[in-house]
Amino acid sequence: MGHIANELASQPECWERAAELAAGRAGLLPGQGERVAFTGCGTSLYMSQAAAALREAAGQGESDAYPPSEFPPHRHYDRVVALTRSGTTTEVLHLLGGLRGRARTTVLTADPASPVTALADDVIVLDFADEESVVQTRFATSALTLLRAHAGRHTGAVVDDARAALALPLSPGLAECTQFTFLGRGWTAGLASEAALKVREASASWAEAYPAMEYRHGPISVTTRGTATWMIGAPPPGLADEVRATGAMWVAGHLDPLAELVRVQRLAVAVAGARGLDPDHPRHLSRSVILPGG
Repeated sequence: MGHIANELASQPECWERAAELAAGRAGLLPGQGERVAFTGCGTSLYMSQAAAALREAAGQGESDAYPPSEFPPHRHYDRVVALTRSGTTTEVLHLLGGLRGRARTTVLTADPASPVTALADDVIVLDFADEESVVQTRFATSALTLLRAHAGRHTGAVVDDARAALALPLSPGLAECTQFTFLGRGWTAGLASEAALKVREASASWAEAYPAMEYRHGPISVTTRGTATWMIGAPPPGLADEVRATGAMWVAGHLDPLAELVRVQRLAVAVAGARGLDPDHPRHLSRSVILPGG
């Protein structure tokens, strides 16, 4: 299945390197008590949402997440952390340029020569996690691992679970489903959104994501046979039984939530293969969105 299969399989090693890098770059990352905004586009936005929720839950300070195009211009932050694999995304470059002199900025990128490095106060390069595939896997999860380690929420058990996620078979019949719904709570809500994006991008499937408690407030009405509802993290009481009552397949996440995302990446590749699609080159997508005049 091309680059993506190899890239997603390399994540345990990438996460180990990212966690080590976090220890050596602590001075470039948000400090205790700083008011911080995380930002990025697409996959990087969802990793930003997860990072913000993790950091605030760890008691390290008020943390928000926005796409660069929706960043509130009059809100004050001590630091803005931008995630951008290519370092060329137009919206990220515009935001960082506008933040000069207003907030300290830190960029996590895969390319040390990209334009974004000239606009940020601090740069952390994860070139070992760069990718050939348009669809992101290891860069995004490695960036989140680095931020997670900095927040004191990463252990070796997470890497062990990632290896298990690569070895365990997918649930029988899962790849044959026609609709995929991903649910999360707290920091895993961002992972659920990323899971849905992976399945949409790689396999052109109907995939959606919701905070788990919101799922009952409308979305469950379209759940039926042929739907897979995948919980990333611990589910609310009773939800699994409610989903099964619709005829849908309930998929419980027993591994660390980030390792569960690896399982979803494998699902996306499997569904793409079954449909004869190339997950490395999804239709209408490119490695970086560079707008005219940007």
